[in-house]
Amino acid sequence: MSSSSASNRLAAVSGQLSASNPKGLLAGDVAIITGAAQGIGRSCALLFATEGAKVVVSDLDEAKAQKVVDEIKHNGGQAIAVGGDVTADGFAKKVVDAAVNAFGSVEHIVANAGFTSDKMLHTMSDDTYELMLKVHNVAPFRLIKEAAPFMRSKTPERVARNKSIVTVSSVAGIHGNVGQANYATAKAGVTGLTKTIAKEWGPFGVRCNTVAFGHILTRLTQAKELGETIEVNGKKIALGIPSGPKKQDNKPETYPHIPLNRPGTADDAAKAVLFLCSPLASYVSGVTLECTGGMGI
Repeated sequence: MSSSSASNRLAAVSGQLSASNPKGLLAGDVAIITGAAQGIGRSCALLFATEGAKVVVSDLDEAKAQKVVDEIKHNGGQAIAVGGDVTADGFAKKVVDAAVNAFGSVEHIVANAGFTSDKMLHTMSDDTYELMLKVHNVAPFRLIKEAAPFMRSKTPERVARNKSIVTVSSVAGIHGNVGQANYATAKAGVTGLTKTIAKEWGPFGVRCNTVAFGHILTRLTQAKELGETIEVNGKKIALGIPSGPKKQDNKPETYPHIPLNRPGTADDAAKAVLFLCSPLASYVSGVTLECTGGMGI
């Protein structure tokens, strides 16, 4: 196939969404995306809707989630908001029930919700360590397990349907990171969970992959001095990375550790997730896709 033919084919497959005649890489599919009110999750929700998916926008902040839903609907898509803490008992059932009640099925899960709670290992409390495991390991496990009856069907139609799970990891889970013993351990665990699901659910036509993000511009990588926080179980947790000494000149910032010489955007990240969920990755399962701009190679 010529490059022009391939480009025309891709353009045809990923055409713009029409409410009455959905088109796109995820046309007619139902996708649950956690942590979808902002950052990478929001970009995923908007992109998936553009590609024809019916999106369940789940987030701790339901008001912000509803704003994403409103934006999707304004652009002609279909979406609902489901608020709640992914670590809460009963949350997984709540979000899966909402998806099925609204749209009738579940084809894709993007387990994106998460945050950091940094501390040097020798000063880290047990609660701080265990919180990261609860958010990044237990919560996705519960959500995916709850969706099992809708994804593990052996009917020929459902097995042939494009069904996928994408978990979100980090380069911290591959290489470790100073001050993130809890986060790095949890993100490494995501890989084991992902590969196991790929092996157990593959016979049902379900693909499961993980994306290990590098430096993506979100609340988790902005300057901690900006004061961004998240409230979990009544406790505020500071987000971001200490920025260190301020630059003393007006030279543009460079990123010598990243071959592309820039951090990624939330939209860059969302495109990697879309690829793994789309039919373009129909024979890709059990992999860790590093979305890093080349960092760490």
